[in-house]
Amino acid sequence: MTADLSWMLEDIVHNVPHARHAVLLSADGLPRGATEGLAEKDVRTISAAMAGMQSLSRATAHFAGPDEGRQWNQTIIEFSHGWSFLIGAGQGSYLAAAAAPDVDMQQISFRMHRLVARLGNNLTSPPRVSAENAAGTRRSAPRQQGSADAGFVIGELDQVMSEVKGALHAVLLGSDGLPRGATDGMSRDLADTISAAMTGIHAYSRVTSQFAGVAEDAEWRQTVIEFQHGWIFLMAAGPDALLAAAAEHDCDIEEFTMRLHEVVPRLTAAAIPGKGTGRV
Repeated sequence: MTADLSWMLEDIVHNVPHARHAVLLSADGLPRGATEGLAEKDVRTISAAMAGMQSLSRATAHFAGPDEGRQWNQTIIEFSHGWSFLIGAGQGSYLAAAAAPDVDMQQISFRMHRLVARLGNNLTSPPRVSAENAAGTRRSAPRQQGSADAGFVIGELDQVMSEVKGALHAVLLGSDGLPRGATDGMSRDLADTISAAMTGIHAYSRVTSQFAGVAEDAEWRQTVIEFQHGWIFLMAAGPDALLAAAAEHDCDIEEFTMRLHEVVPRLTAAAIPGKGTGRV
């Protein structure tokens, strides 16, 4: 990567209060540049994790709704000590940035997208990535035929889906990647597929903890994937469980996530305080 592009990455940390780092990476996880202050091995780790997470994010597009384009927009990871952001930066390239908890979300998003536009002369395609197969072939989404059996359906999650406009599905999964239950209408096959992908996204998210900042009691809180047609939320749900939920893009996501957080303690009554899945 040229010094010119390296200087361009510094624009984010120099001009956004509470921004910490920025990394430009390729789709196969190779770093193309980073801001000062990150060790080379950390840049390699972050690049590999972000690339893996982006690939898995695209693979879950059908969970967020049946849209033909399924265009991935961004992935946001929230920790107790900071944030990580990932957006497209041209064909086969991604831009990751990290910030403190009190960063202005709109400002860092604006700076990241402006930087991508400026990088456009050096990178070769638009900064949005189709959620279709990375190899360029179209994959049909797993068909959601049939409902889960009665013992698999979680009634409290079903209630949230029915009461929040635009809410779609939810699945509770264990740390082993196996689904423990889901909303009505999700087949076992779909629950298995989404649970496996979300387990990987959770693992990649936690790997980026030091990118968001160094903290003794760092804790992962949630990972949010935005598509053009919908949203996916992944959050801790007790000591050994995760909750993945999806909604249409025009859903009131503040209401949706509030309702999900209200349900979580009842789903995992045996959770041990201080021993959450999110500890990193």
